Amino acid sequence: MLKSTPCYELLAGTVFQDRLQNGSLGPKMVWIPAGDFKMGDIQGGGVSDEKPVHRLSIKAFAMGKYEVTFAEYDRFAEATDKKKPDDEGWGRGNRPVINVSWHDAVAYAEWLTRQTGKQYGLPTEAQWEYAARAGTETARYWGNSPDEACRYGNVYDQSSKKENSDFLWKNHNCTDGYAKTAPVGQFEANAFGLFDMLGNVWEWTCSRYEGKYGGKEIQCKKPSKNRSFTLRGGDCNAEPLWVRSAHRNGRASTDHNDDVGFRVIIFF
Repeated sequence: MLKSTPCYELLAGTVFQDRLQNGSLGPKMVWIPAGDFKMGDIQGGGVSDEKPVHRLSIKAFAMGKYEVTFAEYDRFAEATDKKKPDDEGWGRGNRPVINVSWHDAVAYAEWLTRQTGKQYGLPTEAQWEYAARAGTETARYWGNSPDEACRYGNVYDQSSKKENSDFLWKNHNCTDGYAKTAPVGQFEANAFGLFDMLGNVWEWTCSRYEGKYGGKEIQCKKPSKNRSFTLRGGDCNAEPLWVRSAHRNGRASTDHNDDVGFRVIIFF
């Protein structure tokens, strides 16, 4: 059960956008209430790095309603003379930005901080899972069935299997209509009003990856050579095992991949 303080109960679920210095608006943000939750493989049947299951308390924060889009990231790239990432020919605009490293994601958040005066950043791994679960203890925020995924996210489904017949892993037994990334917000949100928390693209966190939980999941760390940061959420070609609130992945901070993007938070 979530235990929200009275102060944030009034704000929980509120959507807002901060104004940038040129008068345009930043990404849509959602207030996430404070609360306690169980982190990790609550249901069992997951992966060894999702353990031990442990209870954490999370302070209120704001999180991107959607994954950061190409349109939002391209505006940052133009303002800072940064190279725009490749869209693989899948389309830009309202699709989630891909081919961005951990450093690229952090640079975008730091730019938002300078533009707005608020403390933008990447979520810790614990903040991400708390936001994805949105008060649930099921394997996925819609329940335990993987085959209901196509109502809630863009995953490795029957439509993707037709186009990617060489993939050897299991598909979801449903159809979401996308074989590549989908424009953000096409599916149903979780109880916190967040879209695409599972599927579409993996999302960078600010927490270093470790093979089992030992405290790094609640910390933001600076990069160092040959260190991995945690990715969450799965992508458009993710099998059912990966499309779970507890599932984790780790990659080097310098990696650029066509299945990885991010969303931002505001620390308070």
